[in-house]
Amino acid sequence: MAATAAETRIFLEVRRQLQSALLILGEPKEGGMPMDISIMPSSLQMKTPEGCTEIQLPAEVRLVPSSCRGLQFVTGDGLHLRLQAQAELGTKLISMFNQSSQAQECCTFYCQSCGEVIIKDRKLLRVLPLPSENWEALVGEWCCHPDPFANKPLHPQENDCFIGDSFFLVNLRTSLWQPRPELSPVEMCCVSSDNHCKLEPKANTKVICKRCKVMLGETVSSETTKFYMTEIIIQSSERSFPIIPRSQFVQSVITQCLVQLSSARSTFRFRIQGQDDKVYILLWLLNSDSLVIESLRNSKYIKKFPLLEDTLKADSSSAWSAIKVLYQPCIKSRNERLVSLWESDISVHPLTLPSATCLELLLILSRSNANLPSSLCHMNSFQSFLQM
Repeated sequence: MAATAAETRIFLEVRRQLQSALLILGEPKEGGMPMDISIMPSSLQMKTPEGCTEIQLPAEVRLVPSSCRGLQFVTGDGLHLRLQAQAELGTKLISMFNQSSQAQECCTFYCQSCGEVIIKDRKLLRVLPLPSENWEALVGEWCCHPDPFANKPLHPQENDCFIGDSFFLVNLRTSLWQPRPELSPVEMCCVSSDNHCKLEPKANTKVICKRCKVMLGETVSSETTKFYMTEIIIQSSERSFPIIPRSQFVQSVITQCLVQLSSARSTFRFRIQGQDDKVYILLWLLNSDSLVIESLRNSKYIKKFPLLEDTLKADSSSAWSAIKVLYQPCIKSRNERLVSLWESDISVHPLTLPSATCLELLLILSRSNANLPSSLCHMNSFQSFLQM
């Protein structure tokens, strides 16, 4: 019964920095014959009385069979063991914005959902990162004279693009939008502590794609617009619009945001909140150096989450880079006490996205969690997520 061996689920997580791996060999289906499992540097071999099945690992992954340890059987999961491994695979993320190559050249802004041109042939002379939200407090601590930047919001000039944690700021003074988004009148009020003009809650400041009606961003002032990174693709005007599955794009952009913020600010806990400041998800980044190899991924969850069908890899035994996070959903008043604690904790970093995108991300997290081996789905009260 070679089919019995072939239908055994294999899950391998390789930690590149630790040079270690966790291998899970799923329980054979009821009635399956005994199997002999051989681990070789570049493959896994499973033998039954009726045949032999060999699974080749990707070329960039090498196992050390003699280092196997921690062998145990987990009911519902199968056989768990740890061993040394080597993996050299660069993390390939969908670039949010290539500062070095796209500065000084004409760019086109597209709606990621439908490909509609939002800003055409904009020449960007300066592409600059915005300072952290607490930069004014630091100026007050270090300067012996009055703050020269007090009440002076950072707004881009005509050929500037400022990059925030999860958004771009661009100046629309001379832009001819193709087509122009549906903008509502903006009512300005006092400047907030993060140096952005604060808008009255009653004013509708959403920037909507005219074709697909997706929220792309918000107006910040009469000349400045904030576009969310999860909704916009910025390409050189010489290139055509890249067709990227929606869920794959959201995963890659969020992954890049989390990795960059954790590296730059040594923060690993995040509040994912909508543009209305409502918290949807609490995220805790554990590591970003995982490489996952999985054979016979469970496809039954595609029926539950059809919008996420494109996240499945065509090659059932391919490898992909992944981040590992713990998360708590906060919709429908869930985890209110924990949300309150995280909101008052200065080590937790807020990440603001459109509300619809927050819900998309929650679906992606749920789908990935459902596909994990059962022993990896939860840690304490948190759910686990392993995906890129």
